[in-house]
Amino acid sequence: MVKILITMIAAVVISLPSAAQQERKFIRGGNDLFNKQDFEKAEVEYRKALDTEVKSYEGAFNLGDALYKQKKFDEALQQFQSLAQNEKDKEKLGELYHNIGNTLLAMNKLDESIEAYKQSLRNRPNSQETKYNLEFARKQKQDQQNQDQNKDQNKDQQDQNKDQQNQDQNKDQNKDENKDQNQDQNKDQQDQNKDQQNKDKQDQDKQNQDQKDQQNKDQQNKDQQQQDQQAQPKISKEDAKRLLEALEADEKKTQEKVQKDKVQAQKAKKMKIEKNW
Repeated sequence: MVKILITMIAAVVISLPSAAQQERKFIRGGNDLFNKQDFEKAEVEYRKALDTEVKSYEGAFNLGDALYKQKKFDEALQQFQSLAQNEKDKEKLGELYHNIGNTLLAMNKLDESIEAYKQSLRNRPNSQETKYNLEFARKQKQDQQNQDQNKDQNKDQQDQNKDQQNQDQNKDQNKDENKDQNQDQNKDQQDQNKDQQNKDKQDQDKQNQDQKDQQNKDQQNKDQQQQDQQAQPKISKEDAKRLLEALEADEKKTQEKVQKDKVQAQKAKKMKIEKNW
């Protein structure tokens, strides 16, 4: 039993150098492909190294770089963050958070990338590259804020211009409507004035015609009177005197007859009253 155990241990010990050699072989192959910018094949080699040695920090770190170069940012970020969770070495943590910051910056997550660079500098404060990237991310954020502010201002200005255009359009529309309305009103007023003028003219014409007719009628009457006067026979002064005397005699007879009739009536009335008594 002891012999068998020793044999098994010996086999494991012998196999360890072989696994480490395979891991290094795949990492070197991946690095060569990475330097040739064949990032997809480099990813394959790094994964082979991790299949050989799951805890290979270099294989995992380089895999994250290969994923980043292929713009597989979500996978790269997950790879670097997974390594950072269990890492204790400050230098390695500085490298990991530097790459996390780069990945977040590429994803345009500026606030998160700034925090990642700060975390990197806490572990590796002398890294000039990380300081530079931190300032670059801050500048990107400031530029984005300025762009957003300008965009908002431009939008507000566009909205104001649009409102002004709408107001101008409404003003022009109202102006046109008022113009049309005024034109219609003026036309109606002109039509009314024209109708009134026609009516006044008709009334004036009628009045003139009535006056003319009346003048003609008066002239006709005047002419008729002149004709009647001309038609009457002329009498002499003696005939006129005799005619006047005859008229006065007739008038006297009439007065005497009226007086006589009045006396007769009074007598009749008196006789009637005495008879009743």
